[in-house]
Amino acid sequence: MKVPEKAPEKKEPIAEKPVQQPETIQETAVKTTKPLSRQGISSGFSINSFLNNEEKEVKEETVAVKIENLPKNHFTDTDLQMEWNLMLKQLQTRNSFVFNAVKTFKLIKSGENTIKVLYPSDSAKAEFDKIAGEFFNHFKTKVHNHAIEIDYQRDFDSLKIEVVTKRKMFEKFIEKNPLLKDLDDLMKFDLT
Repeated sequence: MKVPEKAPEKKEPIAEKPVQQPETIQETAVKTTKPLSRQGISSGFSINSFLNNEEKEVKEETVAVKIENLPKNHFTDTDLQMEWNLMLKQLQTRNSFVFNAVKTFKLIKSGENTIKVLYPSDSAKAEFDKIAGEFFNHFKTKVHNHAIEIDYQRDFDSLKIEVVTKRKMFEKFIEKNPLLKDLDDLMKFDLT
């Protein structure tokens, strides 16, 4: 079999266009005094100063308030309870977490210038410490007695920890529904 050969293609003459010479552009270099890249943000920690342990003197200012010149008026336990209840109402709307922690606290006037604070747990006392300064400063100015001392005592009676077993829970249900006793006798539940 013979493969037919392709006929040669005719080439048309291409008209040459005159080449244009590019225009000359003068570039001028402008030198800046500032670097073009962004400056890095300093973290404030210097390794060099850390290695040299440059210790700076820290001056603490202490303000001494003489309580002899401040008023020491009499206040009653009723005044204390009214202000504490007012503080609890404000706390309930403002910060419910702190309110739930400190609502079981008992404030009692134990001496002429002493308030006994009974708290149930150390975690509750930590929450109370957040508001104690505000409350006692307000109370001192309200009753005009700036010689008040605060005595913190742990109150173990207010925090009852009762171990509830399955047997105790079932006995409480038996009090409500005596038929459960018959069911227990019949089925012999394992309530250990």
